[in-house]
Amino acid sequence: MALSARSPAIRLLYTLSSSLKTTSSPLLTGSRRTFSAGDPARVEAEWWKESMERLRNIGISAHIDSGKTTLTERILYYTGRIHEIHEVRGRDGVGAKMDSMDLEREKGITIQSAATYCSWKDYQVNIIDTPGHVDFTIEVERALRVLDGAILVLCSVGGVQSQSITVDRQMRRYDVPRVAFINKLDRMGADPWKVLSQARSKLRHHNAAVQVPIGLEDDFLGLVDLVQLKAYYFHGSSGEKVVTEEIPANMEALVAEKRRELIETVSEVDDKLAEAFLNDEPISSASLEEAIRRATIAQKFIPVFMGSAFKNKGVQPLLDGVLSYLPCPIEVANYALDQNKNEEKVTLSGTPGGPLVALAFKLEEGRFGQLTYLRIYEGVIRKGDFIINVNTGKKIKILSWRKPKRLIRLGACLSYRSINISCEVPRLVRMHSNEMEDIQEAHAGQIVAVFGVDCASGDTFTDGSVKYTMTSMNVPEPVMSLAISPVSKDSGGQFSKALNRFQKEDPTFRVGLDAESGQTIISGMGELHLDIYVERMRREYKVDATVGRPRVNFRETVTQRANFDYLHKKQSGGQGQYGRVCGYIEPLPEGSSIKFEFENMIVGQAIPSNFIPAIEKGFREAANSGSLIGHPVENIRVVLTDGAAHAVDSSELAFKLAAIYAFRQCYTASKPVILEPVMLVELKSPTEFQGTVTGDINKRKGLIVGNDQEGDDSVVTAHVPLNNMFGYSTSLRSMTQGKGEFTMEYKEHSPVSQEVQMQLVNNYKAVKAAENS
Repeated sequence: MALSARSPAIRLLYTLSSSLKTTSSPLLTGSRRTFSAGDPARVEAEWWKESMERLRNIGISAHIDSGKTTLTERILYYTGRIHEIHEVRGRDGVGAKMDSMDLEREKGITIQSAATYCSWKDYQVNIIDTPGHVDFTIEVERALRVLDGAILVLCSVGGVQSQSITVDRQMRRYDVPRVAFINKLDRMGADPWKVLSQARSKLRHHNAAVQVPIGLEDDFLGLVDLVQLKAYYFHGSSGEKVVTEEIPANMEALVAEKRRELIETVSEVDDKLAEAFLNDEPISSASLEEAIRRATIAQKFIPVFMGSAFKNKGVQPLLDGVLSYLPCPIEVANYALDQNKNEEKVTLSGTPGGPLVALAFKLEEGRFGQLTYLRIYEGVIRKGDFIINVNTGKKIKILSWRKPKRLIRLGACLSYRSINISCEVPRLVRMHSNEMEDIQEAHAGQIVAVFGVDCASGDTFTDGSVKYTMTSMNVPEPVMSLAISPVSKDSGGQFSKALNRFQKEDPTFRVGLDAESGQTIISGMGELHLDIYVERMRREYKVDATVGRPRVNFRETVTQRANFDYLHKKQSGGQGQYGRVCGYIEPLPEGSSIKFEFENMIVGQAIPSNFIPAIEKGFREAANSGSLIGHPVENIRVVLTDGAAHAVDSSELAFKLAAIYAFRQCYTASKPVILEPVMLVELKSPTEFQGTVTGDINKRKGLIVGNDQEGDDSVVTAHVPLNNMFGYSTSLRSMTQGKGEFTMEYKEHSPVSQEVQMQLVNNYKAVKAAENS
């Protein structure tokens, strides 16, 4: 939606007002003032509004290998941010701009989300390119948490795949308006209408195409815009010249049909357009565009764009769609919790005139110290300002540079900038992948980064005038663990440093110490996730580590009620120990949101109330390690019905021990079972290998729940125990001559078979016996 350009007079007034360094400026203090018609501050406020309306914060998310990073590369090229196009796998020795890590360029996948910014038609667009692999799902979570809109990329051949569903679910969780882009129309088997239908059925999208392709596969020549009723062709060596022509005569009937379908679909969710449609009034391009924008921002409609990023077709119209249909920061409702008013929900205005509210959503270890990515929701942050971490209460000053030690050139920045090599003070920068540009200030709606701020992911910063915190992002639980140790004892310091850094950067990467074995255990979202961190440790910290077979996070649970009545009595001279607990344990109802429940149903004072917390603590401690294989016990309810205490010998320790022994006493009678993590696995391979692949899944005790055909490929969906999936990527490659691929994500914990349970219990007993001997 086009906005009028700022006039030279307004620019001049803004320049004059900016030069007045008075501390009473409403922009600095957030106070309200009544302005006269010619007041420069009023012009400045109007300019801020116009500046905010010309800002877009978007993310690009999709299933693996749908073309996210390739699309981002083209966007940066067409907006003039980069001057050459490089491909994802780095075949030319350079690699895509947004894949700055060597590992990303070697493997051809995105591992970390990367931020950049560009300008398109006088609009500033902040972009975050996110990974497609489920192992790096936290990168998508924290990007979507701070963005105002998103592009969901779908493959015209693969269609809606498993990670497409996961990413769409994340977008719904954070109420992110989105447009869809059906990519790879040049590929053999491309069928955008099938993909559009899949998005309706699998993702429950209320969508319609806003473009129609002119040809498909090798005959893909351009696009017809259903809103403007124009045909676009992309000429030049890199598709940089967009040529507008009339709609081809042989496509007029199809275009008319698809435009009517678009109008009908939007009118179902937009009253203004519906009224015009029902009255058979002609629908102008401007009114249709406005209706699509209203419906998209309200998350009632998803416009579908098409193209081929690799063949340089359809990217510029998609950029126009981002400006036309996705919201600016002040059109999105953001909330904070007021800590001074018992976490009362507060709506943020999203304007630079309010108090500063910023969220730290991502941390990285850079050359100059910790790099903290901030999304500013309200107010302005400037060099020289004090900011306060609401979560810790720590006060930080964003200082200007002192005397420069040397001059360096930063990436694409053409001017030389002074850098304090010691990095004693925080820096305020704007990111372009792994390059940075120093800035003096940033306002609401922008995404920036600061150096030298010690904080955690999810911390909120303010200017001290308010005590607001932003709601945190959803962090999924790890599904796989691995024993790790450094090869050389001399590298223990670097080993610990690497683990601490990785844990701080990635909330899904956990480090723990196995109390029984003394091993360092790392946990993550999958085999690839952990492999990447082991490789990064070797490259970035020069630490070679040995890894053991990943330890699966089994669980135990009870299947029936069992009573306990245990007396803990110990006399050894002086004050003894005495505590008796009676009650029962039982399984929690299926689908319960809690894993452990303790209920005190004692009537009277058989056990003094001050000992009840110690009893609960004892049961919780006992449930941390079941007797079958030593894994935590879940979905269990403990009910205390009776007990006894001694006036002298009873203590918190006595009742805690009584609870632990009581749990062990009745646990076997409750017929415990072992639960194993079951994964939702989606396999894609040429049809000729279908029999071999499904046979291998059956050998791994998998349950096949779906089998679809996509062109020459067979797509098999199965539920497979995680314990049987280790090393599967190597097996699949050998079975399919390197042509197969799979994705895997956690589904649920399910009981193992009796045979597997006996095997696991016997292995556990053998390990314990070996340790004791």
